[in-house]
Amino acid sequence: MKSLAISFDDVRDAVGRIAGIATVTPVQTSRWLNEQTGCEVFVKCENFQRTGSFKFRGAYNAISRLTPDQRGHGVVAFSSGNHAQAVALAARLLSVPATIVMPTDAPEVKVQATREYGATIVRFDRLTQNREDIARGLAGDSGATIIPPFDHPHVMAGQGTLMVEWLEQVRVLSGTGLDAVVIPVGGGGLIAGCAIAAKGIDPDIHVIGVEPEGADDTRQSLEKGEQVSISPPTTIADGIRTPRPGNLTFPIEQALVDDVVLVTEADIWRALSVLILRMKLVSEPTGAVALAALMAGRIPKSFRRVGVLLCGGNVEPELLAQV
Repeated sequence: MKSLAISFDDVRDAVGRIAGIATVTPVQTSRWLNEQTGCEVFVKCENFQRTGSFKFRGAYNAISRLTPDQRGHGVVAFSSGNHAQAVALAARLLSVPATIVMPTDAPEVKVQATREYGATIVRFDRLTQNREDIARGLAGDSGATIIPPFDHPHVMAGQGTLMVEWLEQVRVLSGTGLDAVVIPVGGGGLIAGCAIAAKGIDPDIHVIGVEPEGADDTRQSLEKGEQVSISPPTTIADGIRTPRPGNLTFPIEQALVDDVVLVTEADIWRALSVLILRMKLVSEPTGAVALAALMAGRIPKSFRRVGVLLCGGNVEPELLAQV
């Protein structure tokens, strides 16, 4: 644990830093869902977080730690949407100029929200251009600080705050803890922060990541024992189209993530439908990935009390209509 990029103390420090700023999001249960899955399910609803996803936690934790001089030079971020919105709002709350590098195929609802939070947007083609190179160029010209979407200690620690909150809520609701938590995996900042927090609170809890088939860079990397890069994946879950785990996140995944399972596009569509029509929860495709794994039978039946993370709700209106 000492060799990892963050510790449980870092997560606890972030809890205090975002208190009163980030929303305490609810945990929802469903009798129907319990019957369908054969276990007690506790859904953590980060779709109700500020900017519509968990990303606000990490962005605010990171930007709030900048010095006055750093704040004056602004921040640069790169994101397909949720981190973009989170950085834009966090920067606005802290009076910090923000520039966001966003792909041309980012959901328009996320692009528009980022712009409305006051950020300057620079577009790029994810198939032919490197977003990190563009961000480094912008930061070099302006002296801004880069706030990456996942591979950053303060971002990871901020994301871990939701797990501290979640496990306490479950104990209040039911008087006990969880056997397992199921979490979508992209670059790894979310599951890394949550794994640090989960194992810090309960070393016996199982942390299970979920990736779409064809976007399984983390699963391949864990199986091989080193970071594996894949071609830019195509999946409806646009928030986890990362081609490679992060340099800081991957060692945490190796140490603390118990398994990574895969879901199909059809699994994700079904879970979206259940969230919207059965539980009345608006979810983006990435937000439905964890529930998709549980409903598709990818989670061991031995786990009787399972936490499922609905990580975001920024869905395109057209896709919502299709669901």
